[in-house]
Amino acid sequence: MRAKNGFTLVEILIVVVILGILAAIVIPQFTEASTEAKLTRLMTDLQTLRSQIELYKIQHNDIPPSLANFVEQMTDYTDIDGVGQAAAGPGVYGPYIQKVPINPFNDDDAVVAGPPTGMDSGGWAYDQDTGAIHAEDSYDGDGDDIPDHIDL
Repeated sequence: MRAKNGFTLVEILIVVVILGILAAIVIPQFTEASTEAKLTRLMTDLQTLRSQIELYKIQHNDIPPSLANFVEQMTDYTDIDGVGQAAAGPGVYGPYIQKVPINPFNDDDAVVAGPPTGMDSGGWAYDQDTGAIHAEDSYDGDGDDIPDHIDL
């Protein structure tokens, strides 16, 4: 008699079924972790933007950055009036952020006029009158900046 050198079809099918069951259990866990990571990143970016806007207001006579010049006023040096300056020195403030972060839920870094519309028109909705900033396309009306499509 010859010695048995391979696996039977039944043994291979059992292994494939077990791998399929494991994949069905594990894959949804990674999807949920990805969404949680995006939400954490969104909340961290919002906290950073809000604190830096407040610092800008403190250093510029309680006047928030303008919508038209938001990126320049937050990423460059400015004087007390918010006018761009070439370098740091006495009476020169900033920069407050290196660049506007990308909203992880819509992959956009544009700053648009707020309040948020939820229509995916930019990454961040900014109200230049108050200095309030929210994540665009993630505002569900209750002020918590948690995306509508996430059940928490």
